[in-house]
Amino acid sequence: MCLSLLKKALSLSILFLFFLVGSVSIQAQDDDSLVSETNYDALELRSIGPAINGGRIADIDFHPKEEGTWYVGVGSGNVWKTTNAGTTFEPIFDDQSSYSIGSVEVDPNRPNIVWVGTGENVGGRHVGYGDGVYKSTDGGESWKNMGLEASEHISTMIVHPENSDVVYVSAQGPLWDSGGQRGLYKTTDGGETWTKVLGGNEWTGVTDLVMDPRDPDVLYAATWQRHRTKWAYMGGGPGSGIHKSTDGGETWKEVTRGLPSSNMGKIGLAISPQRPDTVYAAITLDRRTGGVYMSTDRGESWTKQSDAVAGGTGPHYYQELYASPHDHGILFLVSVVTQVSKDHGANFESMDIERKHSDDHAIAFREDDPGYMLVGSDGGLYETYDGRETWRFLDNLPIMQYYKISVDDAEPFYNVYGGTQDNGSNSGPSRTEHESGIRNADWFKTLGADGHDSATDPELDKIIYAETQQGGLHRVDLATGDQVFIQPQPREREDYERFNWDAPIQVSPHDAERLYHASHRVWRSENRGDSWTPISGDLTLDQERLKLPIMGKQKSWENPWDVLAMTNYNTITSLAESPQQEGLIYAGTDDGRIQVTEDGGENWREVRLADIEGVPETAFINDIKADRFDANTAYVAMDAHKNGDFSPYLIKTTDRGQTWTSIAGDLPDRHLVWRLVQDHVNPDLLFAATEFGVFFTVDGGEEWVQLEGGAPTVAFRDITIQRSHNDLVAGSFGRGIFILDDYTPLRELDTELLNQEAHLFEPRDAFWYMPNEVSEYQGHDDYQADNPPFGAVFTYYLKDGYQSKEANRQEREAELETDEDVSFPGWNGLEEEIREQGPMVQVVVRDEGGTIVNRVNGPTSPGFHRVNWDLRHAEKDVVDLGAEIPESLDDGGFPATPGTYTATLTKVQNGEVTELSGPVTFEVTPLREGTLEGAPGEEIASFRQELETFQQELTAASNTLDEQIDKVHALQTALARAEEEAPDLVKRLHDARSRLLELREEMEGSEAKNQIGERNPPSPSSRMFVGYRALGTTYGPTEMHEKTVAAGRSELANIQDRLSELAEQVIPELEREVRAAGAPPIENGQD
Repeated sequence: MCLSLLKKALSLSILFLFFLVGSVSIQAQDDDSLVSETNYDALELRSIGPAINGGRIADIDFHPKEEGTWYVGVGSGNVWKTTNAGTTFEPIFDDQSSYSIGSVEVDPNRPNIVWVGTGENVGGRHVGYGDGVYKSTDGGESWKNMGLEASEHISTMIVHPENSDVVYVSAQGPLWDSGGQRGLYKTTDGGETWTKVLGGNEWTGVTDLVMDPRDPDVLYAATWQRHRTKWAYMGGGPGSGIHKSTDGGETWKEVTRGLPSSNMGKIGLAISPQRPDTVYAAITLDRRTGGVYMSTDRGESWTKQSDAVAGGTGPHYYQELYASPHDHGILFLVSVVTQVSKDHGANFESMDIERKHSDDHAIAFREDDPGYMLVGSDGGLYETYDGRETWRFLDNLPIMQYYKISVDDAEPFYNVYGGTQDNGSNSGPSRTEHESGIRNADWFKTLGADGHDSATDPELDKIIYAETQQGGLHRVDLATGDQVFIQPQPREREDYERFNWDAPIQVSPHDAERLYHASHRVWRSENRGDSWTPISGDLTLDQERLKLPIMGKQKSWENPWDVLAMTNYNTITSLAESPQQEGLIYAGTDDGRIQVTEDGGENWREVRLADIEGVPETAFINDIKADRFDANTAYVAMDAHKNGDFSPYLIKTTDRGQTWTSIAGDLPDRHLVWRLVQDHVNPDLLFAATEFGVFFTVDGGEEWVQLEGGAPTVAFRDITIQRSHNDLVAGSFGRGIFILDDYTPLRELDTELLNQEAHLFEPRDAFWYMPNEVSEYQGHDDYQADNPPFGAVFTYYLKDGYQSKEANRQEREAELETDEDVSFPGWNGLEEEIREQGPMVQVVVRDEGGTIVNRVNGPTSPGFHRVNWDLRHAEKDVVDLGAEIPESLDDGGFPATPGTYTATLTKVQNGEVTELSGPVTFEVTPLREGTLEGAPGEEIASFRQELETFQQELTAASNTLDEQIDKVHALQTALARAEEEAPDLVKRLHDARSRLLELREEMEGSEAKNQIGERNPPSPSSRMFVGYRALGTTYGPTEMHEKTVAAGRSELANIQDRLSELAEQVIPELEREVRAAGAPPIENGQD
């Protein structure tokens, strides 16, 4: 071969190889994207509540014209709306990008316009952050983000009372960092653009705003300088103050006469509705002190009324001030217990909160009812109608804030345990036998105060562990109710133990009696907490917190420090012992340290975050998980949001901490990672709980997918797996607890499966029982969370789905550009669309003998789908002519019996039935054994078949009887129009009618008696209903049921004989003779 030809051949070979490799690479990319592009919404996170207590309420606003319509902003649980004064609530903000709410404002001019400011305005260590201002123009049906995304925390909003386009927004700005969008912002075009009209330094925002009700140009604003770090909180500074505008916010002056000259902190403002020249201010000063001030000259000068200041957690957490709309001089200062003054703030007394939660944050009044108040607290919503003498709790808002959760192995339904913000620790079932679902009454409290980590004992089902803030560990005996305090204590001459606010607990995976707990050192107990031994020294940096920088630098003692209600610093925040190797323990701290021991605590080795690429060196270690399968592998979730960094950080080691790689993959920004959990079957299936949702990965962390089905936008701070049920349980910080029932389909997920046309996953076994109802008719405000669907739940996947011809055409047309022509499909094409029976996807259920028991219809769209078979046979009663093919085929039949069943996924399209996937096998098992032994399954099945036959025969006889009565009536009508007189026929038709009505009475009872409710003798119908009742229990038919059905069938047989004679002989002969008499013909068949 010549050189030129050789070069050409070589070039072609290289080119071919390039295209081959390129096509393979593109195919691989397409395959990889299948995982993230697939729709998983059917894998729903199911809320189980509870609503026994609430969560922190940030703001309340009433509709100005509809007294029963309220909007409630939940500090970390989105926005809720009621149109019936709290009887029911609906979440209306779940699909937005933020869950933390600072302010809700209804436009007084156009009440369908609602404004929401995201990011609540408290200085707490656990506060969420927002992304600006949202606006709805349809009462909360839809929302649009109107900007100020970098504000993070919004305190108040005011809509101009005469011009809906003018809105003021008080932006407090970031809590953990400087900068952002801080100050007072004004829009004059309905939020399209914003102008900052009042500002301060890089740490100062606006915390409150009030408007003169007589003159909307007169405004008073309170600025607040504050900063929180992991180690300390400073709640004031020179930027704090009170400012006044008389020109609608265009210009401002600071008012100082009579106000403190020292650093001020958070300020609450109120203006007297009765005498608006009177303005009040609740001002925080240094060292958690403060006072209430009053101005009677429109803010020009001020007089100190008292030393009142919000207490408890600290003024930064409360300090809102309200002036009564009914009585001049009555003030409400919200606090751990709201303080009430009747003399302009000179004296305060605590509000009566008997049977009411403390820690108030928001108050709403009715202008026409002086006795009414609606109060939002850390425990939810309370209302009073009698001037605070008595309170009603609105127990239908599932907005509890869970820090940590755990599960037990109770049968048949496991229980969930968790610790909550300011509402203690509690427990409830994962599901119940009640038709109504999971009620508040199904939950109970396990411990008080702030609840935190919970753990269960794998051997003793009545022993759990619960914890209050700062490591207050208790062992709880559910049998006796004992709450034994077992927190490890320092020994003689040792300093106090620095426990984190949310200190970790772990029950050893190797010994149920062994516990681990941690302060600044790790403690171990070998007797379930009765005694403790420290197995480490101080594993933290052990710093003096007041020497660390705050507001950008180290501050002197003469500053508004406040560390009372924040966590200790330099503490251990996470513990994990390897399930594979006893004594291999990891500890993580709040100051960026990971410590490892391989010998049960004898020696510890530090992992420096500074040595790990791409990780903040002082990150807060949220979670450490030792791999379930490999002793060398561990995972660490951390975050730096308390340094102003909202990036997700998730790392993995495969050599016991010597080296690390990031597995944060494509987790979105702002999604802090709180917790990680690994599947116990597939080591590459991981779940992550983040600040805005739950994610999973099937490739060890390269690609993450959010589970969005059923889940609102909310922070999930913990997740765990209930292994025997294969459920993922997620604790949210603001919306209670959620469960993804049976996540096993995710174990099988890979590109090969996703490239199949369809796939039916193996279902878990179904519980066989008769759901009961224990609380009917409790009213619409009775909160009930959903159980999982009853029966067998099938999960299937469709790659492309199936559409009708009409839907295909409409989809093609929708993809055209707006200026492109849309072609006419033609008359034949349109006729085909009209005639087509749309495609169906069905799960076909068969019994052990291969007989089809039922078919369950499901969605035909691409992605994952779930349908449930309600453990009933298909309806076997007679089908009426003209009956439509139902959307669902699994309703109305008799219950199936326990046993082995199979399911197959099929497609019905264009008259062809195609098996897509399966069969898969599952068991239907009794939930529990009855006290008395019931009928065997074969006997129940035999009785069911007999009852189905009886039902068919009875329905057929009833239909025939009705038809013959109608026919005789029609013959009588026709005879009345006959050309000849036929008195003999008149008599014979009369007699036939009488005989038919006698049969009807035998089947249905006396019409006269039925009219007044008098009892009839037993009939085939009544006996059949007795038989029905036998199949409404797991016990099955008794001898009485069997004899009753046999009697009914015998009675029916007698009726059928006489009815057959009339229908087949007597009435046809009468019809021939009526026609012979010259009568018009009658229509045969059904209408």
